[in-house]
Amino acid sequence: MCAEERDREASLDFIREIVEADTRAGRHGGRVHTRFPPEPNGYLHIGHSKAICLDFGIAEEYGGLCNLRFDDTNPSKESVEYTDSIMEDFDWGDRLYYASDYFEQLYGFAERLIQLGKAFVCDLSPEQVRRYRGTLTEPGTESPYRNRSVDENLDLFRRMRAGEFPDGARTLRARIDMASPNVSMRDPVIYRILHVAHHRTGSEWCIYPMYDFTHCLSDSIEGITHSFCTLEFQDNRALYDWFIEQLGLHHPQQIEFARLNLSYTIMSKRKLLSLVEDGHVSGWDDPRMPTLCGLRRRGYPPEVIRSFVRRVGVARRDSVVDMSLLEHTLREHLNATSPRATAVLRPVRLVVENYPEDHEETLDFVVNPEDESAGTRPVPFCRELYIDADDFREEAPGRYHRLVPGREVRLRYAYLVTCTGFDRDPDTGRVTEVRCEYDPDSRGGDAPDGRKVRGTIHWVSARHCFDAEVRLYDRLFDCRNPLEHSDGEGFADHLNPGSLELLSGCKLEPWLAQAAPEQRFQFERHGYFCADRIDSAPGRPVFNLTVPLKDRWARIEKSLR
Repeated sequence: MCAEERDREASLDFIREIVEADTRAGRHGGRVHTRFPPEPNGYLHIGHSKAICLDFGIAEEYGGLCNLRFDDTNPSKESVEYTDSIMEDFDWGDRLYYASDYFEQLYGFAERLIQLGKAFVCDLSPEQVRRYRGTLTEPGTESPYRNRSVDENLDLFRRMRAGEFPDGARTLRARIDMASPNVSMRDPVIYRILHVAHHRTGSEWCIYPMYDFTHCLSDSIEGITHSFCTLEFQDNRALYDWFIEQLGLHHPQQIEFARLNLSYTIMSKRKLLSLVEDGHVSGWDDPRMPTLCGLRRRGYPPEVIRSFVRRVGVARRDSVVDMSLLEHTLREHLNATSPRATAVLRPVRLVVENYPEDHEETLDFVVNPEDESAGTRPVPFCRELYIDADDFREEAPGRYHRLVPGREVRLRYAYLVTCTGFDRDPDTGRVTEVRCEYDPDSRGGDAPDGRKVRGTIHWVSARHCFDAEVRLYDRLFDCRNPLEHSDGEGFADHLNPGSLELLSGCKLEPWLAQAAPEQRFQFERHGYFCADRIDSAPGRPVFNLTVPLKDRWARIEKSLR
């Protein structure tokens, strides 16, 4: 284990130490109960996978429970589509909850705070609230409505619920400390007026609780013991504790960890939504997106995501993880598990002139050299084949060991062939056909007299292959940090123009026609591919490039250093 991996493994220990200390001391009755609380205002992305693995993993490790709870308190940005997508992304068991189930309890808690003199109805506009709050170096200014009586606040709050006021006219704010050095404690808004129907409660409510108020109280209602959240909520921990302590409720412990940041992509749901709405990608499940559904469509197995998260670990400081680590984890898994197949992506016809015209034979190809139990597969061979256009040159550049006129190469698992000629399209100059002769004594690809042949090329039978669409995907952005320019708003300027290349008329060996959606293969010499789960049809699969065999971005970055 390298030093970086040891640090990452040790970084998870601080979580275990807290949980184990609590269980030894008998806190919360010795229970461990966590939750994963997504907001249904977008699709989950790979950054969320770290929280999922932590929340569910710690609960499983200590024999506890974990809830999936939707923090659905802002109907203006939430939808059933997002809720359904999150539920499709992972298995939560039978512990499904919604913050909207607690709206009546939350409202009761708010009235209780008013009765305790800890909350007040404020008439300041959202812009005024921000201005009155002050800055990190200057204290805030108290609202002129801060000292309303309990009775007046209760009356106004109940009228807010009854729908008497328009959006933005009033808010309910906690009454804490406008001079606090922690800005989040400066009388935060806990309810706002929003005349928008909720996707679960309909038009029952026109006031909705804010996230900071809802989150801690939902944790308390559900009996959560350890509330894991990212570092951006560290300053909000005091507010989390304040609400629970003022109300005298069960008190979970909030524990912060560093979020997962990945190079060459973005993790903001707002910015990902803009990519969808502006047409830069085909949707949330576009295989170039870092969303879990996009990664699944591209061919990422769930176990790869989990293995990657374990390698990254749980740290207390934010950092950026290189995309190459994710792709390396993916290649390791796919190399061991993916059956091999032959695909000619940019086909050129190859005619073996001295092979009997009406004859054909079957050769045995290894299914997976990493798994002997996978055995072999039959592959047909005949006089006319297809090879990749890159495997022929009229003149050989340096270190080019494939097919050129007069040179002998090996057809993988088949015969040695020597190029005898070729034809070009007179209009485009493109090579349309290559001719060769084979050595009939070299079946299996080796010369009987022991002569050395350096080049090996792959092929498919023109008589038996089928045409397919293949999509070559690459990283969505062409720089490590797309948000570092223009205050993070010019990220679309750094989209990679080569992130998608559509290839039609690719020639694939026949057994691939029966590929099931999401089935993964290694197209030899190209990379790992999967059958698209949306656009594939029975007998007509569409294949997505999951990851190339080699990391070309590592070479690019090295050249830029």
